[in-house]
Amino acid sequence: NKGTIFLDEIGEIPLPMQAKLLRAIQEREIQRVGGDQVIKLDVRILAATNKVLQEEVAAGRFRQELYYRLNVVSLNLPPLRDRPEDIPLMAMYVLRSFAKKNDKAVKGFTPGAMDKLVKYAWPGNVRELENAVERAVVLLLGEYVSERELPPVITGQPDPESLSTSAFTDMTPDEIERVIVTDIVGNV
Repeated sequence: NKGTIFLDEIGEIPLPMQAKLLRAIQEREIQRVGGDQVIKLDVRILAATNKVLQEEVAAGRFRQELYYRLNVVSLNLPPLRDRPEDIPLMAMYVLRSFAKKNDKAVKGFTPGAMDKLVKYAWPGNVRELENAVERAVVLLLGEYVSERELPPVITGQPDPESLSTSAFTDMTPDEIERVIVTDIVGNV
């Protein structure tokens, strides 16, 4: 109450849940699961989706009433692949955050690594960028993230993690671990 609720991926909510959510928004009250007391609410609602809700409404997959109730102020944020000029700033922000979290003194990206980040299509959007940078920080041994620390899908290099499982058939778990770690460290 008196706060903000964030509804992520609102376009994925099934129609029966949309009806319940609409009622809660309209009535500004909820009832806890298993409870019998009605709780009045005064909240600000933010919702996000990667779907075009107008199209979802037209296709019958999203309730029109809920769309109008939520669509007070709309912000259209294009996917990361459509705004490559934002990637360096976002990547540095995420890098600093993960460097601090992992207690590493990371100064930045090499020009080659940043070039790969900017040219990549980012089908997973910002979440994929965060994961790629976190991986790089975890693997980083120096002060600058290079192409070696970036995921192979971004650099276009073969993925050392995609080793064939048939190669491990006659190995003990310790031997398998040694081969995988040696291969990954050898590529860093």
